[in-house]
Amino acid sequence: MKIGLIGFGFMGKTHAWCVDNLKYFYRDLPFEAEIVAVCASRPETTAAAAEFLGVRGATEDEIINDPDIDVIDICTPNIYHYETLKKAIAAGKHIYCEKPLCVTAEQADEIAHLAKEKGITAQIVFNNRFLPAVMRAKQLIEEGRLGRILSFRCEYLHASATDPDKKAGWKQNRDICGAGTLFDLGSHAVDMIYNLCGEIVSVKASSQIAYPERLGMNGEVWQTNADEAFYMIAKTAGGAVGTIEVSKLTIGANDELNFAIYGEKGALKFNMMDLNWLYFYDGTAPAGSLGGERGFTRIECVGRYDAPGGIFPSFKAPIGWLRGHLHSMYEFLSAVNSGVPTCPSFDDAAAVQRVLTMALEDDKN
Repeated sequence: MKIGLIGFGFMGKTHAWCVDNLKYFYRDLPFEAEIVAVCASRPETTAAAAEFLGVRGATEDEIINDPDIDVIDICTPNIYHYETLKKAIAAGKHIYCEKPLCVTAEQADEIAHLAKEKGITAQIVFNNRFLPAVMRAKQLIEEGRLGRILSFRCEYLHASATDPDKKAGWKQNRDICGAGTLFDLGSHAVDMIYNLCGEIVSVKASSQIAYPERLGMNGEVWQTNADEAFYMIAKTAGGAVGTIEVSKLTIGANDELNFAIYGEKGALKFNMMDLNWLYFYDGTAPAGSLGGERGFTRIECVGRYDAPGGIFPSFKAPIGWLRGHLHSMYEFLSAVNSGVPTCPSFDDAAAVQRVLTMALEDDKN
């Protein structure tokens, strides 16, 4: 499979690393994949990216219209996704797209419909779904070990907006990102609850800008126009109620995606800064004197992917952030190769986009 990479910032480099390293982590891959062309934001950055990857540089349209390219990998800022997606779908390319899919629910619904109508394989990058601990949490929930889910908490915390003297990046500019922390971290947090607890049907929301004025990308004084933190109370179709908090104002935080899910029969807890473990409370275990057998069990998920994964460096070696991205890429390319549906699909991406839009509207009103 030949891949055209559009965008070569941090996420473009992450995706390129994944493609290059699949052969080390998965035994007897039934396909070969390579990036053959790259496009960045300017001719000079495209040339530098092409030299770095050892591939040819091209424009976006040249990549999309190249009949030899099978997959379009989209790693551009949010506002550019919609038009690129429409062109890639029209060209019949399979698509791997960074989150959020688009910047409005209407756009996301249209793209999901077009992709389904065209019959292409299209996956949104919700990479945290592919961490072993999150996959194990999904498994326990589907086995009924928690029973009916009653409540949840999810938070994704960074400290990247705590310095008022730091220049804003494109993810802090609503004109480029569509919304601030809500779209950046909120996409992942909302998807985590959507993936584990079910469809979110209502949201009450409040945004926060702690530093209304800071330096813009050009170094000049700039008025902050995108949320630096976002707080939500959400309800699922199954009746569970919980909170979702995303913030770049949490000093001391690094990359902290945490969740706690409580059901009638059990509970789960996870912290991405402690990737190797999932905590499970079995409420059906016998209680008794001095606690009986009840308590949170620390499950050693580590790198225990099902075959053909988990072979390198070892299933028992500590896992890292990149591993979730790698398994996401593996699942996508496997689906392209075998022609089976992929997950999370653009329909899933559109469902998350609708929740983000509901949150924006509730905050605005």
